[in-house]
Amino acid sequence: MQWKSLVLGLLLLRLGLHGALWLAFGLGPSLGFYQRFPISFGFQCLRGSADAEAAASSAQPSWLEAPGVGGPRRAPAGRQPRPQRGPGPRGPPASGVCPKSYWASLLGGRARGAGGDEYERRYSGAFPPQLRAQMRDLARGMFAFGYDNYMAHAFPEDELNPIHCRGRGPDRGDPSNLNINDVLGNYSLTLVDALDTLAIMGNSSEFQKAVKLVINTVSFDKDSTVQVFEATIRVLGSLLSAHRIITDSKQPFGNMTIKDYDNELLHMARDLALRLLPAFENTKTGIPYPRVNLKSGVPPDSNNETCTAGAGSLLVEFGILSRLLGDSTFEWVARRAVKALWNLRSNDTGLLGNVVNIQTGHWVGKQSGLGAGLDSFYEYLLKSYILFGEDDDLEMFNAAYRSIQSYLRRGREACNEGEGDPPLYVNVNMFSGQLMNTWIDSLQAFFPGLQVLIGDVEDAICLHAFYYAIWKRYGALPERYNWQLQAPDVLFYPLRPELVESTYLLYQATKNPFYLHVGMDILQSLEKYTKVKCGYATLHHVIDKSKEDRMESFFLSETCKYLYLLFDEENPVHQSGNRYMFTTEGHIVSVDKHLRNAPWKKSFSEEGGEHQEEKHVPRPKPLDLKVINSSLNCNRIPDERRYSLPLKSVYMRQIDQMVGLI
Repeated sequence: MQWKSLVLGLLLLRLGLHGALWLAFGLGPSLGFYQRFPISFGFQCLRGSADAEAAASSAQPSWLEAPGVGGPRRAPAGRQPRPQRGPGPRGPPASGVCPKSYWASLLGGRARGAGGDEYERRYSGAFPPQLRAQMRDLARGMFAFGYDNYMAHAFPEDELNPIHCRGRGPDRGDPSNLNINDVLGNYSLTLVDALDTLAIMGNSSEFQKAVKLVINTVSFDKDSTVQVFEATIRVLGSLLSAHRIITDSKQPFGNMTIKDYDNELLHMARDLALRLLPAFENTKTGIPYPRVNLKSGVPPDSNNETCTAGAGSLLVEFGILSRLLGDSTFEWVARRAVKALWNLRSNDTGLLGNVVNIQTGHWVGKQSGLGAGLDSFYEYLLKSYILFGEDDDLEMFNAAYRSIQSYLRRGREACNEGEGDPPLYVNVNMFSGQLMNTWIDSLQAFFPGLQVLIGDVEDAICLHAFYYAIWKRYGALPERYNWQLQAPDVLFYPLRPELVESTYLLYQATKNPFYLHVGMDILQSLEKYTKVKCGYATLHHVIDKSKEDRMESFFLSETCKYLYLLFDEENPVHQSGNRYMFTTEGHIVSVDKHLRNAPWKKSFSEEGGEHQEEKHVPRPKPLDLKVINSSLNCNRIPDERRYSLPLKSVYMRQIDQMVGLI
């Protein structure tokens, strides 16, 4: 009888153990009575995860503690340097960290909902079609509210003051007020800048009305001194985009044709560009003056210093104009400026500074980063190649990207694997690569979108997550954020579009609903914190949410546009079969063979523009990046990750801790 009692006791013990596990972990009766129970619960995987959690527990990045922090990013001793990331697939997960599929199989499904952590519960899974439609309509309504109030209270002035419901033009009483006068030229800026957004939203009647208003009322024969860069990207770019929409034989956005249209917008674009050309004259380097008076040319007291982005980000708009007109002048001066800046880069690092003297070619600002002063220079090297197919543009971009990865990038080797601090791009000295400060600015949030275009989607995911974490903390992006102090250095937010732009492009590359949740967060924050009586206002202070009475034109031309397209899956931009590219101001341009034809290229080469001797910069030769179609970029994200977090929860939590969110 003793053996019977022993068997009965063991049986009852096993029943008791399973009952306790059922109560403690909620695993339920699916664990059959005779089913072998994985008693380890995956603890064999947790050692690696624990290490990663430990790395996340410190908000202070190790970048400040490691020897040689200011120098280029190096592989740790005993490890091979990471090869340059190209468009190929990533390697397997780091050993010791369980893949998401492990937990899914253990728990009988994906680790989300009640079984997942807080990040899985909030962001994973599908985004319901009804919610997507609601967000699309909210974005359209946001644009309509700002646009209608501008037309009612501000037109024909340049901008809307949304708090006091009136218009704003150049500050004639204070010519030194460059924050206003660089942008506003007394040419109905907001209306011009918003033209292609009306078309993309399918509002043909208002688009046609707005185009006729521009043709009949806007003139550039003004005594206005404006920044060449701002006039080019906001006004010239919009005129060219709208012209292409009107004359497109396919009319993908609906009937956007204008009765008796005689290329008036193209003629206006040429008139504006001719008024900007004096900026390129009388400079010893070919780098243009930063400002020009639309009536009288370069002011006598004009500044000889300009930022790299301002002087080197004119090639897309000037190139389109030249190729539509068959006149090489505009592309030639813009391309000469790019080459002049490129030849001034550091021999040691390959980096450029942010401010240069246009007469001497000496660097006044030696900071090299991805934000203000440099951002769109890199963007237009790649986008010029996409539009025009010039190999030199791609070669310059590839070389610039290698230098950026070598000297600006900090953090762990891979975005979504391994240990260490999150990848981040910092500001360094262009000659030494040494860290110059511990802040980054909101303009840098464009860079994940640029990385999507070159196929570096994994790194884009990480950098985007960092900026999104800052947004979650404040409901906006401060103009400058100090990652060492975990606090803003400059507190205002002027409704900038860069984070929305990268969110949109990452969604197009991955189709991960996470980015729809991000877009919804941004929309709701804008509605909650920036909406006022007659539009949307700049946040003066991202913490106390005080406001400034200004709605910049890019809010309608970019921020609203990217939010709308994020949620409008059926938009002709995505469904028409045409290939589109966005300028740095968010203006849409179709990529086609008509812009690849430049009959003057041979004569340009003979003048020395293409074959100027370039300095030799010794650099390693990792795999060159290639421009690849966005549909191929999508294949870099495995199918099993489409409805899981693009960045593992442990790394999202690490970034949230790094910015002081948790």
